[in-house]
Amino acid sequence: MKTLKSILITLLILGSFSMANAQRTVVRVYPKHGTVVKTVNNPSVVVHNKTNFYFADGVWYRARGRNYVVAAAPVGIKVRRLPRTRSVVVVNGRRLYKYRGVWYKRTGRNYVVVNV
Repeated sequence: MKTLKSILITLLILGSFSMANAQRTVVRVYPKHGTVVKTVNNPSVVVHNKTNFYFADGVWYRARGRNYVVAAAPVGIKVRRLPRTRSVVVVNGRRLYKYRGVWYKRTGRNYVVVNV
């Protein structure tokens, strides 16, 4: 009986540790290209080749009527800031920034989308 109690207590303790770790994990699902979204929170409007793009939380959008469509980042478009969770990567001696699969190069005060 003592061994059964000790096994149950051990399982209870291990289960509580795993639940505590699961609560700290944040999973964010990002929309795929072509996904239609009704609203975008605080977007920055960026004009590129006479087309308005909207940049919010690292995702690029294009307007379609009253909605927004998730778009691929056009090469050469500039943005003032990147989210803090970006990665800094050195590729062939160049310092590049990566966020959500899009590569950026710092030029002056802006970040420019580049191909790698």
